[in-house]
Amino acid sequence: MAGSFSVILAALFAVFFVCIGAPAQTPDALFQARCAQCHAANNTVSAPLPDTLRQMSWQAILTALEVGKMKGIGDGLTSTERESIAKYLGTAASSSLPPSSKCSGAPPQQRTNAEWNGWSDAANTRFQPAPQAGLTSQTTPKLKLKWAFGFPGVATAFGTPAVALGRIFVGAADGTVYSLDAATGCVYWTYGAVAGVRVSPVIGNGSVYFGDLRGNVYAVRADTGALVWKTRADDHPLAVITGSPKLESGRLYVPVSGRDESIAATNPAYECCTFRGSIVALDAGTGMRIWQAYTVRDVPKPVGQNKAGTRTWGPSGVAVWSAPTLDLQKRVIYAGTGVNYSNPPTDTSDAIVAFDLDSGRLLWARQFTEGDSYNFACVGQDKTNCPRDPFIDADFGNSGMLRSLNGGNRVLVASDKSGMVYGLDPDHEGKILWNRRVAAGGVNGGTMWGGATDDQGVAYIGISDFTGGKPEVGGGLVALRMATGEKLWTTPAPKPGCIGTPGCSAAQPAPVTVIPGVAFLGSWDGHVRAYETKAGKIIWDFDTVQDFQTVNGVKARGGSINSMAPVIAGGMLYITSGYSGNAMPGNVLLAFSAEGR
Repeated sequence: MAGSFSVILAALFAVFFVCIGAPAQTPDALFQARCAQCHAANNTVSAPLPDTLRQMSWQAILTALEVGKMKGIGDGLTSTERESIAKYLGTAASSSLPPSSKCSGAPPQQRTNAEWNGWSDAANTRFQPAPQAGLTSQTTPKLKLKWAFGFPGVATAFGTPAVALGRIFVGAADGTVYSLDAATGCVYWTYGAVAGVRVSPVIGNGSVYFGDLRGNVYAVRADTGALVWKTRADDHPLAVITGSPKLESGRLYVPVSGRDESIAATNPAYECCTFRGSIVALDAGTGMRIWQAYTVRDVPKPVGQNKAGTRTWGPSGVAVWSAPTLDLQKRVIYAGTGVNYSNPPTDTSDAIVAFDLDSGRLLWARQFTEGDSYNFACVGQDKTNCPRDPFIDADFGNSGMLRSLNGGNRVLVASDKSGMVYGLDPDHEGKILWNRRVAAGGVNGGTMWGGATDDQGVAYIGISDFTGGKPEVGGGLVALRMATGEKLWTTPAPKPGCIGTPGCSAAQPAPVTVIPGVAFLGSWDGHVRAYETKAGKIIWDFDTVQDFQTVNGVKARGGSINSMAPVIAGGMLYITSGYSGNAMPGNVLLAFSAEGR
């Protein structure tokens, strides 16, 4: 997401190397002299904390320097210097999963009602009906940890699992995609993608579909993990997939975001910026591109120079960070967009845009913050590539929740980083029906990855308002009437118990999940909580910031919960925990069930 919530690990490491400058003779002296200040607990540039860097494998850091996001920095170092820095920062690569973690029997094949397939339903309600949930407001307080699974060799667990066919499908920060037994956590198969997988996979046609952090999209067989096809979602070398794809009627709809905004902070000689966000429609059977709809109409071209005399390009940016919303009634696809990475600004940034589902034709765009051009240079030490001072950074990290109301009217509810929530009329080009401020907003604030809505016409939205150095500031869950925006209740975040731990915060930027009578929300302080929906009382609370004994024998610990969403199916709750950057790292997938199950 534009600003500090772009969670691509390589992007965070790129900020780290802004602090380095010219390499020192020894890696330890280089870190202490040039980098320690950037990695303080209250840093504002989402630079990884020292403890996070020490948990990464040195091979992963070296790969980022040579061919990944830090290549621009790595090109200025000798091969010996790159390897020296990587080994100083990282650890030895972890061993493979032990044989005891493998499932002894064949995986189930039949579909059941106990599923949560992909990010959400087509309308992005993130609502699980009672028969599929298997949990109620009475049984939720009885949830107990059933098993834990450790992701080896990583310091972040940003993948949101999907549940189908009696299995869990989840991606890891090193690119490994796992097929696990939903009841026990044993491993059926793994697949190694080129880069990290943070999306929620979607299952259909006998395949599992997902994208990675280098812009690749995959289909692998659900029963074996064998590759069916692999394709690039976008030809731009800095394209990445951070939002979960949607599968509908033989087509896979993939949101595309880009990392130009972080590269711009690493080097004033970088020609910022040429990436454009988009939605891509792929044939689910072959991976062939059917259409690509860009969120920036014009192809970027040279528009001037930055203060260092480097050529600048524009317009650019307007990434789609999260899963799009499908309007199957009107055959429309909606997407929330981010900031422009460079000037000139466009009228599609910080907006909800609507495309024709069949052709990709732009139908309308409703913009909420004009002139918002921003990249990571705006909060870095070298602001040469920052396009706007003072900056705003009020993008959308979600595409909205679509619901029908009494009387046949419909509403699309979406929220942004400024702290505003909007009710839009999807049948009248996104006309604003109502708006309400629920948070203070800011680069790390407002609302982030989206809310949920139940079948009673109520939307539940988490509040971030992260403030560096003030862990007690921010957080909360708010309930709004979807038809009018009326605030029904707000429950502030409890005071975090991790105060004093680097990366601790009460902020709650995570997505919400709701079942009848209960809303679930994770937190930057590592807690996952359940709120009864009548008045917002917290009825269950689990602290994931602890060490876990795992079913696969991998050392694991929970951390901050940011872009990861709770998934509920068949009386079980699944959530990943651990987030790098200036949060608390971790590497665990947790499975809970009601007592006695």
